[in-house]
Amino acid sequence: MQSFPATKGGLVPHKTAVFDNAEKMAAERANWINKNRSYYESDYRYLRFLIPEGSRVIDLGCGDGALLAQLKPSRGVGVDFSPAMIARARSLNPGLDFIEADIENEAALAAIEGAFDFVVISDTIGMVEDIEQTLRNVHHLCTPETRVVIAYFSPLWEPLINLGTRLGLRMPQPPLSTISETDFLNILDLSDFEPIRMETRQLVPYDLLGVGRFINRFIAPLPLIRKLCMRSYVVARPFWRGGERALSTTILIPCRNERGNIERAIQEMPRFGSHQEIIFVEGNSKDDTFAECLRVQEAYKGVWDIKVLKQDGKGKGDAVRKGFAAASCDILMILDADLTVPAAELPKFHRAIANGKGEFINGTRLVYPMEDEAMRFLNHLANRAFALIFSYLLNQRFTDTLCGTKVLLRSAYDKIAADRAYFGDFDPFGDFDLIFGAAKQNLRLIEVPVPYKARTYGETQISRFRDGVLLLKMVLFAFRKLKAI
Repeated sequence: MQSFPATKGGLVPHKTAVFDNAEKMAAERANWINKNRSYYESDYRYLRFLIPEGSRVIDLGCGDGALLAQLKPSRGVGVDFSPAMIARARSLNPGLDFIEADIENEAALAAIEGAFDFVVISDTIGMVEDIEQTLRNVHHLCTPETRVVIAYFSPLWEPLINLGTRLGLRMPQPPLSTISETDFLNILDLSDFEPIRMETRQLVPYDLLGVGRFINRFIAPLPLIRKLCMRSYVVARPFWRGGERALSTTILIPCRNERGNIERAIQEMPRFGSHQEIIFVEGNSKDDTFAECLRVQEAYKGVWDIKVLKQDGKGKGDAVRKGFAAASCDILMILDADLTVPAAELPKFHRAIANGKGEFINGTRLVYPMEDEAMRFLNHLANRAFALIFSYLLNQRFTDTLCGTKVLLRSAYDKIAADRAYFGDFDPFGDFDLIFGAAKQNLRLIEVPVPYKARTYGETQISRFRDGVLLLKMVLFAFRKLKAI
């Protein structure tokens, strides 16, 4: 690969100090990592959570390549302006590519071939002279699906970090820029990036016979306490500039004992997008729902593209997985067969996906007034409480986990499905499988307010107590899988 060596004489004093320190520390860096093994293992573990193995990754300010090697990329490229660091990285990691260049050199980044799934900037952002321009240069490496992952020290910890350096407990570093969360959000906005996830980790940088690990996993992520952590992580995506896309849509309608709603769903279905297919997945009903699905399929042949599938397993989650496996369109939608969220609302979800506003769109029933008996009072209170909890757990605003109307790109669903082993088969309803999967994949989650209507046929299949227990289980499960890492 082409290199763009930095000329030391052309560097400003701040970066000259960074350059000199990197040259000096290149041979010693591995020893310092080993000396602070607990801290680095925790850092690497969280970055591996954010960045799935086998991704295309570029590490800007890669040092000796230790982090890049930990991520196990399918294509890994490291960039650093220290010749000694690059030489060390190449000798330690022959399967990865390393480029000697200043990451503030726009031409250097523009010359790198291909785009990446992840751009990593770990402990480097405080070393650059112009953070905004550096992030603007990163756009050369991105597609709309690329995620930029930035890790840096919290300004709160600067005195302790400096003390640790003076005491010989930490690898020597020149003075770095300290960045508050507010400043970082402003810089991201100026450089045309949108934050998706902002997280803090590590209260104790030492293992302390397992006590430090326990505190970092289960205590450090808690509300309020998390603001005291030493490590800050930001996941961002490029602002969408592609305009509204003409995308096809699969509308999946899971149905069990919903015979009276099947034809009505077709009659009320609006036209939108470049093409629509409708898939009924019937769940072994007792009211001839399957026969009604077949009748409606035949009656509207040539008018609507309708498929009818019979569920093999049980539960809405099984129906969703079966239907999505048979889907052929760009966008995947779920519409509950009870039609308490009207089919007429679906164009709003399509528009939010097609114009790049979000990558996972969830309906929320808690904005507009509801029809009488649509949602019972206790259910409404519980939904409000869980909204706050899940917004914290997911690092994005999320107010209505049990709204059945969920929409995402097929490409996003494929990523969730490929990484499903991380969560396992835990969710018979299917809502949390998608929500947690979307959070794990760093998808941009947004909500679309929808009216919530009372049923006109059949009985609800939701129990306030059963589903309340489910929500409590999901809170604990999400904390363990998304926070206590």
